[in-house]
Amino acid sequence: MHRKRLLINVLKTIAVLAILVWSLFPIFFIVVSSLKAGHDIFAVPTKWFFEPTVQHYQRLVSAWPTFFSSLWNSTVITAGATALAVIASTTAGYVYSRYNSRLLNASIVYLIGVRLIPPIVVTLPLFPIVNWLGINDTHFVLIVLYATFFVSLGTVLMRTFIDQIPRELDEAAAIDGATRSTVLRRVIVPLAAPGIIAVAVFVIVYAWNEFLFAFIFTATRAKTAPLVISEMIGSIDGVDWGVLFAASTLQLLPILLFVVFMNRYLVAGLTAGATKG
Repeated sequence: MHRKRLLINVLKTIAVLAILVWSLFPIFFIVVSSLKAGHDIFAVPTKWFFEPTVQHYQRLVSAWPTFFSSLWNSTVITAGATALAVIASTTAGYVYSRYNSRLLNASIVYLIGVRLIPPIVVTLPLFPIVNWLGINDTHFVLIVLYATFFVSLGTVLMRTFIDQIPRELDEAAAIDGATRSTVLRRVIVPLAAPGIIAVAVFVIVYAWNEFLFAFIFTATRAKTAPLVISEMIGSIDGVDWGVLFAASTLQLLPILLFVVFMNRYLVAGLTAGATKG
């Protein structure tokens, strides 16, 4: 029995290590390659020991100044989409949690179904509408699209978190004269803060890395970092891999560090309702 348990633990450890290597090696390769001289990036055999250089970052600044403005665009759009999605998901989740009706129960299935629709299907009818409204190539259109795309999942998550808050707290606040909006702001939001943060994390990760909507609905003014990186790959002068890896590192590291620090909220979001009795 002891040997069997030991074997299982060893197999689990090997499996975890394999997953870590599979997931982290590409990131490691990108970051390390951004610090290598150009001729050392794809050297055979691989050079594990080298003198670090920042020449690729210097060339990135001089050759692709639009990349840094696109990083700012990504930051503004991500912040706006997160705020909008969190507000909408929290209020909608409160309604679904505290009000029961056949229509609401049926619409929750609709919300989940909408989330399963491939984004490319939505872009086709939206494109002429966005042009007609004159909001293409703006921060606003991407903020609305990203928030809308995640409101369905965010609402389901927030409903699960709010379901765990006793209704007696709502009733006690109402007896003291609190309105529904006051109950939501003063009672529900503080107690459902882990859920709100979980929704925010999901939206931030999605909005920061999203490519399809940004590619279709922006051109110059609201161009995001993933779009500029794709332009580096398709450059007519050929791919400067050192600059490409430098740009990828700068685009990757903020969201990677954010996910590492907010990991427990991601887990909370993924396991929401799993232990609900």
